[in-house]
Amino acid sequence: MKLKVVIHDAEEGGFWAEVPAIPGCATQGETFEELLKNLYDAVEGCLSVGN
Repeated sequence: MKLKVVIHDAEEGGFWAEVPAIPGCATQGETFEELLKNLYDAVEGCLSVGN
């Protein structure tokens, strides 16, 4: 499955990301690597709630 992800620089440092195809699905991380891990977890969680 491919999903578009929009990544932003957080004002307080680090990053935050949102998945436009899944309303309310967003996460953050202090590093890009942490953001990616959290993003996978967030998408999995958002999709599991819909089932």
